[in-house]
Amino acid sequence: MKKTLMLLIAVLFSMLSCSDPYPNLEDGIYAEIVTEQGTMIAELYYEQTPATVANFVALAEGTHPMVTDSSLAGKPFYDGLTFHRIIKNFMIQGGDPEGTGRGGPGYKFHDEFVDELKHKGKGVLSMANSGPDTNGSQFFITQKETPWLDGKHTVWGQVVEGLDVIDKIVNVEMENAKGGVPKNDIIMQDVNIIRKGSAAKSFDAPAVFKSELAGLKEKRAKEAEEKAAAAAIKYKSYRETFEKKKAEATVLPSGLGIYYDQKGEGEKPNDGAQVKVNYAGFWETGELFDTNIRSVAEDQEKVNPRSPYQPMPMAYSMEGQIIAGFKEAVQQMRVGDKITAFIPAHLAYGSQGYGPIQPDTDILFELELVEIVK
Repeated sequence: MKKTLMLLIAVLFSMLSCSDPYPNLEDGIYAEIVTEQGTMIAELYYEQTPATVANFVALAEGTHPMVTDSSLAGKPFYDGLTFHRIIKNFMIQGGDPEGTGRGGPGYKFHDEFVDELKHKGKGVLSMANSGPDTNGSQFFITQKETPWLDGKHTVWGQVVEGLDVIDKIVNVEMENAKGGVPKNDIIMQDVNIIRKGSAAKSFDAPAVFKSELAGLKEKRAKEAEEKAAAAAIKYKSYRETFEKKKAEATVLPSGLGIYYDQKGEGEKPNDGAQVKVNYAGFWETGELFDTNIRSVAEDQEKVNPRSPYQPMPMAYSMEGQIIAGFKEAVQQMRVGDKITAFIPAHLAYGSQGYGPIQPDTDILFELELVEIVK
């Protein structure tokens, strides 16, 4: 009887082992990505990046609530898709139903940047995007450390088995190596979700995705309110400072007001000389509309990532296309001077206005004459 019981236990254990092809995986959520080059097992960071993992899991299992295309809805999204972009010593990218790098599931969602999750080595799963908050279905897996992507692409998983498969894929024959196009399609034959442990098994991907989006909407609305309140306080401080300076400014016959914040000891440029100028333009409300000074942009939380933030070259002259008030203000300066110039509308953008500046609007500039270009 005892031998029979032991035999039954052994058979049961054997059956359970056979039903679990990855018995050594710890509790968590994993993706099994099967390719002709081999199989990768990736741990998914569902606690740290819940929306991103929920998105992937729901797509993989055909349960995503935001997929409405009848050709994609209700089906395992990733099965049969390709790694369409393969760059040796960089990464492999897939998840595009079009296979071109331009396709997606028909929606976009937010980034989830976590300080401790970095592109720190081989096998990192990260979201492909075309800019902030443009995640969809495309993702990539790194072949090596790519720290320049930190804070730009959401890290949401790590390959824990099958790292060699990445190397096999990046070494396939290429049709266009520079463009990352392989000669033959590298297909994700099956993408399966593996759940280990009670927490992972209770992870309801569609519900989590919807909940995270709803929570994000509320969070961002609150953040926007707080940011607007903080900005109003800051603008008030700037406005009060400008009002005091305007009251003490020297008004020229043209109507231009000049307040010297700092008297320089440099030479005064000759008419027509090329000079370099730092500037910060404000509305009278105290709000910044343009600057080439990074510290000012940062203070008003209006940094333009495309701006080089360096002194602007211009002619020390009343000629040229810059507004008359700006040119006249610079004409009052010598190297090292810092002034606040109060420019009435008729010396600014007049009755036409320009971009964000409404017609008939008085504006002001903080200016510094940095140097004469020799």
